Amino acid sequence: MPNVKINPDDVMIKLRGLKKTFGSQDVLLDVNLDIRRGETMVIIGQSGSGKSVILKHMIGLLQPDEGEVAVDGITISTPKFFDTRTIRRKMGMLFQMGALFDSMDTGENIAFALREHHPELKEAQVQKVVTENLKLINLVPEFRVKMPSELSGGMRKRVALARAIALSPEILLYDEPTTGLDPITSDVINDLILDMQSKLGVTSVVVTHDMVSAFKVADRIAMLYKGRIIEVGTVDEIKNTENPFVRQFITGQRKITTEED
Repeated sequence: MPNVKINPDDVMIKLRGLKKTFGSQDVLLDVNLDIRRGETMVIIGQSGSGKSVILKHMIGLLQPDEGEVAVDGITISTPKFFDTRTIRRKMGMLFQMGALFDSMDTGENIAFALREHHPELKEAQVQKVVTENLKLINLVPEFRVKMPSELSGGMRKRVALARAIALSPEILLYDEPTTGLDPITSDVINDLILDMQSKLGVTSVVVTHDMVSAFKVADRIAMLYKGRIIEVGTVDEIKNTENPFVRQFITGQRKITTEED
């Protein structure tokens, strides 16, 4: 569990009344959540419940049908908001499968966003950032010449994280960061999530159904169920919840049991 001082009144990301429908499917019905500056918020819920949809609203890839998304005090959930480029520079995102460019080596993948957003940088400056970011994820600088096809799933996630922090973001979004990884490699990723918070001071949002990971990295956990956040609490509060749906999810029960059962 992280050990970082968080001001509960300093909200970095605010979600209010989010609703989103795809065709006839209501995915988000009324999502309300405050994410504090510097904390790691973990969003849990069943596969297909809309966790990743929430992340896409935070980064501006989706607009809600109703409701508000505010990032660092700026409402981004309106057609009148055109400065998505600036907001996205505040954020780095680790996609579920890493999403590296297969035609680029590791160094070029990490440097991609830098070159895109800072064309004025000299090549030596770009390579310095690449080296620093490789060190942050505990890889040697020589690793930059490796191609994605040469990397294991865990290594691809680590390189994708180095790319996500290339622009020194204030917010990091993680979409199922341990999916498809063995327990040891998953724990390496968990440690890196903690490192990013402590070393870079970022606000982190982690979407996962991996409760081992959630309990290790979270300052607080939010449960998404049937389109709504039904509970938010610290790790201890979630572990000791009396909410039957949260308890069912974190314990892996197939059905909700009651005292009468």
